[in-house]
Amino acid sequence: MRIIVSPAKKMKVDTDSLPVEGLPRFLPQTEQLLAALRAMGPQELQALWKCSGSIAQQNLDRLASMDLRQGLTPAVLSYEGIQYRCMAPGVMAARQLAYLQDRLRILSGFYGMLRPFDGVTPYRLEMQARLAAGGARNLYGFWGDRLARELAGESDWVLNLASKEYSRAVTPFFPEDRVLTCTFGQWLQGKVVEKGTLCKMARGQMVRWLAENAVDKREDVAGFGDLDYRFDPALSTDNQYVFIKGGR
Repeated sequence: MRIIVSPAKKMKVDTDSLPVEGLPRFLPQTEQLLAALRAMGPQELQALWKCSGSIAQQNLDRLASMDLRQGLTPAVLSYEGIQYRCMAPGVMAARQLAYLQDRLRILSGFYGMLRPFDGVTPYRLEMQARLAAGGARNLYGFWGDRLARELAGESDWVLNLASKEYSRAVTPFFPEDRVLTCTFGQWLQGKVVEKGTLCKMARGQMVRWLAENAVDKREDVAGFGDLDYRFDPALSTDNQYVFIKGGR
């Protein structure tokens, strides 16, 4: 089993809490993307990043001094979004962190795919950004089936906890029966609705629960019940598990 998750926009530097265990596998491709970003002007980059002037300036400064090999932070500690706060890797036991390193894979527009303790530096580049590089018009074209092939070589099935923006870089290249996608929703006006913040919380909490219980079997994923979510067999299929907050 391999678990795929999305990254977060907000990142931090933490070179002290836990050690880096290696460099990202697709660093040559990241260097290509870095060169493409550095070739763009400030206004082009702000449009690409779709951010405020202050955030753009922060990332322009990052680009100017970016070092992909020194002063790095373990990827799982670098991201600061809601999902990662619920995952709370900073307070995990050693065996849970080892589980993450073995099974968790973080998808990234800039790095492609990361193991939790790969060393990274703060960047801004979402997977859906229209950055032309390596003969491709966007990042989906740039990464192609490379990430899926890497995952397929590691495991016979994938637990998809990534957003659609990121899972789109992997799942189209996998046979349907080799991907299990989890949906986290609640009943509103007679239909199941997914809410962004709650979904991010649930994904992070599920990763934590998987690590705490050393889950490795497809059927055991249905046992997740944190944050008042319950597996709904009537709404689920073999390739999509639906969890409803508060039940029916």
